[in-house]
Parts: sequence; structure tokens; C-alpha cells
Amino acid sequence: MSNRALLEVIALDAEDAIAAQAGGADRLELVADMAADGLTPPRETFAAIRAAVDIPLRVMLRKTDGFSAGSAADLELLVAQARALRAEGAEEFVLGFLKPDGTPDLTAVEALAAELAGCRWTFHRAIDRAADRDQLRKALADVPGLDTYLTAGSATGVEAGLPVLLAEAARQGEPGYGARILVGGGLALSHLPVLRGAGVDAFHIGSAARPSGWGRPVSAAAVSDWRAALA
Repeated sequence: MSNRALLEVIALDAEDAIAAQAGGADRLELVADMAADGLTPPRETFAAIRAAVDIPLRVMLRKTDGFSAGSAADLELLVAQARALRAEGAEEFVLGFLKPDGTPDLTAVEALAAELAGCRWTFHRAIDRAADRDQLRKALADVPGLDTYLTAGSATGVEAGLPVLLAEAARQGEPGYGARILVGGGLALSHLPVLRGAGVDAFHIGSAARPSGWGRPVSAAAVSDWRAALA
């Protein structure tokens, strides 16, 4: 059986997507506006990327910076964007919202999950800002489609979050811990041995795929280095 881990790369456009696939990415997370930490990309961008590559795409559903779903009108707009993306062919998504007190915003999450019926989706790094990670996981355990948590284990990144990541990896399969752990957020190649040793098998990179910064496209060579490290 292959021990190959999943490598997900952030893509902003078709150029990024082509380079990421050439470097060995297994999946892309599609976002817009990294200055706001990744928002929902236009339908046209999704279509261009879908036409350019043949690996799975997970599309961000997020209207504003931060982890709030916003007003009821904002949520309606996000649901409409999800519907439009599905009509364009999107099948996998990324989302995640918290209330001001750090508990999961189940109203927002369930409204989008209902629109995404039949789709798989990732709960993103909002978990790293949650008041209680364990409570969040258990509250979301039965929401349809949730199969992954993108997490650094800490709001400040993987270096600080390693103990949490290792502890959660050890609980895989328990109630609330069935979803796959996708590690990202300050992830470095040096973190891989201990994470792989703990059974973590999915990794997410953004800036690490862009040695020249977010103003430049994904580097196929940089992605290839990560792919080789995870082979």
C-alpha cells in the first residue's frame, strides 16, 4: 500500500494551478485576495482553473477577512455563490465560521452544508481560533460533507501548534475526530518527520509554494521539493 501523503497547494489563478500540478500537487485550494487571507474566487476563475488542470479543486467560501459569516444578507450571498460555483462544476469546498464567543456558527455552516449536499468540504483554520477545539469538533461531527480540518494546531502556526496536532492525530477515529487532519499555516519541511511519524498524511502550503512571495506565481520547483519530501 502506498504511503504517499496528500499535498494541497493554494492557487489564485490558472497559472498557479498549472505550476502546482506540474510540481506534484494532489489537490488545490482555490481562493482570491490573499491580503484578506483568502476569499471566494469568482466563478470565472474557477472555470479557468478547472479547464487548466485535472486534479481535485477545493473552493473557498468566505466573504470577508476573519471568521465571521457576517449578516444574514452576507450568508445569503455566500449561499448564492456556492450555488453558482456548483453550477459551474465545483464539487469540493472550504468553509468555516465562528460566533464572536469562539463557538462554531452552526447556522452558517449548516446553511452552506445544505447547499453543498453531496459535496465534500474542509473546515478551515477557524478551528485554530475556536474557544474550545474539542467542543467545535463534536458540534460539527454530524454535519454532512465535512471530511477535513485544515489546522495549524494554533492561531500562531504549526511550530506552536505541534503538541495539539499530535494529540489530535492520536485521537483519530474518536467521536468528533473522524475527519482528516490537513496541516497548514506556517508549515515547514522540518515539521514533516514528526507529523508523518504521528500518522498525519495531508499537508497544505501557500507561501511555501511561492519563494518569491505572493506577488509571484506558484513555483513548480518549490512544490516538487515538498512532493519529494512527502513521497
